[in-house]
Amino acid sequence: MFELKNQYLTSTTYKTSSFTAHYTLLLVIAALLLNLATSCSNSTDSSRDHEVFRYNEHSNIASLDPAFARNPQTIWPTNQLFNGLVQLDDSLNIVPDIAKSWVINDSTQTYTFRLRDDVYFHKNEVFGNAKTRTVVAEDFTFSFDRLLDQKLASPGSWVLQNVDYYKAENDSTFVIQLKKPFPAFLGLLSMRYCSAVPKEAVEHYGNTFRRNPVGTGPFQFKMWEENIKLVLRKNPLYFENDEEGIQLPYMEAVAITFLPDKQSEFLQFIQGNIDFMSGLDNSYKDNIVTTTGQLQPKYAATVNLITAPYLNTEYLGFFLGTETSEINSKALRQAVNYGFDREKMVTYLRNGMGFPAVNGFIPKGLPGFEAIEGYTYNPIKAKELIAKYIEETGDTDPEITIGTNAQYLDVCEYIQRELEKLGLKVTIDVVPPSTLRQMKSSGELDVFRASWIADYPDAENYLSLFYSPNFTPNGPNYMHYKNVAFDSLYVEAQNISDIKIRKDYYRKMDSLIIADAPIVPLYYDMAVRLVSKKVSGLGVNPQNFLVLKRVKKEK
Repeated sequence: MFELKNQYLTSTTYKTSSFTAHYTLLLVIAALLLNLATSCSNSTDSSRDHEVFRYNEHSNIASLDPAFARNPQTIWPTNQLFNGLVQLDDSLNIVPDIAKSWVINDSTQTYTFRLRDDVYFHKNEVFGNAKTRTVVAEDFTFSFDRLLDQKLASPGSWVLQNVDYYKAENDSTFVIQLKKPFPAFLGLLSMRYCSAVPKEAVEHYGNTFRRNPVGTGPFQFKMWEENIKLVLRKNPLYFENDEEGIQLPYMEAVAITFLPDKQSEFLQFIQGNIDFMSGLDNSYKDNIVTTTGQLQPKYAATVNLITAPYLNTEYLGFFLGTETSEINSKALRQAVNYGFDREKMVTYLRNGMGFPAVNGFIPKGLPGFEAIEGYTYNPIKAKELIAKYIEETGDTDPEITIGTNAQYLDVCEYIQRELEKLGLKVTIDVVPPSTLRQMKSSGELDVFRASWIADYPDAENYLSLFYSPNFTPNGPNYMHYKNVAFDSLYVEAQNISDIKIRKDYYRKMDSLIIADAPIVPLYYDMAVRLVSKKVSGLGVNPQNFLVLKRVKKEK
């Protein structure tokens, strides 16, 4: 699961009197960095600007090795560089990639993939005089072996934990045998971890493969000055064509800068120096969108606002392994759920960029999201439940402490104000993101703000947080929630390949979670993209992955 959160709405508060001077310096540095990026090759001439897609990445990219593509800042560039057996379209349908077709034998849990014969690795000296070669099934054997290699320590090794074996039957046939049924498995193979990498390049570059990537993607590696600029060039050997038979990608290059200041990035976007931005930062969100989530009229001529459901649920979690009486009381947990207005929270704190989580834990955009009865704002019911807790425990002064990072302080403070009106005292403990992750995993926080972004497009990924064998540190059940009925349904659902039937199980499990209230769903996130009107073909998908092979740009 992507533990960094959220690209979209963060709090940035400037308090020093030297801000103006500091900010001016940032803008100067930003301009210099962008000039460096634009001078990196002749493709980035102003006369050929329409051939280059530019974006900025706030976070540092640690590696371009797909085995380490665990977060968006790494997944975005590696999406351009590598391919796997299958891929997802913008509607999360699983479609062919290097595998042109496949057959699934449900009785034996065997997946047989037939590979294309026209997929070439990027040209590189590691292939000798030929400079390249075609991808064969043995490349996936090598890539999967590497993913599982403990010496590599890839964070993506878990993707293959349910695999019994895999083998290349011949150059064009790759077979995977599972240990037990797992209907969501094909979706896992679309993850960047499962990309094909060539043995020649990995052995040649060794530990430096992270900055010398060789893949099969629509763009190939050109240059990287870490934390300054990254440039990818069009792959002339790429195997995919559009519907009219024109070879992809359309663009000649991708140029990525690394300005850490989000307001500087916003100004560069408005000035036309970068082509798109992902998300809305608090420092400029009111400037560009209205409180109802519409683009401000002054940008209508130059900017497109693109939004879609994003597979992320923001929530508060209760650690049920605690001895704190308030946390162990289902009545009090339910009171928290009833005690604040999610509609108002999304409208005023997120400018409408999100969906109030008034249903279950499964977010909008996934099969399994259903209009089950969740929690809506009901202060009368919340007061009754708090009174019930007081009566049952004799604790006349109930109190909870919410652990969060500064990025979500505004949300937690809103909940704090609303709950204290009802008679529940709330303390907010603000800690650094890394500390929050560690404390959440070790059960040191009675209540914690968290989020879950889909690793793969199946609701099982969300429900796995509540399966009791997944108690942290062995899995993602941070709440230490246990329900025998839930566990039974979870196991049964793994044996059902028909998604229509499996959705009924997902709905039942989600309803159990809501009834027991081990969590407080806050909102289902929204992917937000600000795109220059010169750019076309840049869609949006529920995982907010960046796909640039169909992007075009006007002069």
